[in-house]
Amino acid sequence: KMKAFYQLCILIGLVIKTHSGPVPANIGKEEDDLAKNYLKKLYNMKEEHTRSARSTDHSVSEMSEKLSEMQEFFGLKVTGTLDAETLEVMKKPRCGVPDVAGYNDATGSYKWTKKQLTYRYLNYTSDMTQEEVDSSIGRALKVWADITPLRFSRIYSGVADIMISFPLTHEMSVFYKYNKCTSSGSQK
Repeated sequence: KMKAFYQLCILIGLVIKTHSGPVPANIGKEEDDLAKNYLKKLYNMKEEHTRSARSTDHSVSEMSEKLSEMQEFFGLKVTGTLDAETLEVMKKPRCGVPDVAGYNDATGSYKWTKKQLTYRYLNYTSDMTQEEVDSSIGRALKVWADITPLRFSRIYSGVADIMISFPLTHEMSVFYKYNKCTSSGSQK
């Protein structure tokens, strides 16, 4: 009986070891919290729901999925786990701009909730005249207006539903490249 008990203990230990996630021993709660907040803010990871084991498993797999997405974006080895290299990238200063689009096609949240949309130019490209840009954008929006119930109107100040921007000049892109921001988005 004692031999069977020991075998059972070993079997349980192996099952627990096999089903536990690959989390490096040197990653503490503080780093884990930092990673969760980072992924929520910049990779649209949903809040954790720990009402049941099933939802916890979902949040763990979602975290692994978002870690993989982040690792791929930064050219890191894609493991889906929080390792030292991934954590190092997360701790680097940034301006709080998400690396991925803020929509999820699985929920249908990418649809406009209204039919009358505004658009605004933040700047123009130096490759075309303003008239050419206005005409091109106007024709593109007309294509959508002709086949959908959407209607578009231009505004000249404030926040529009569609903010149109073109790449910055070389001098401005150099400024932004070397401008250091904290992970909260505020400038240093």
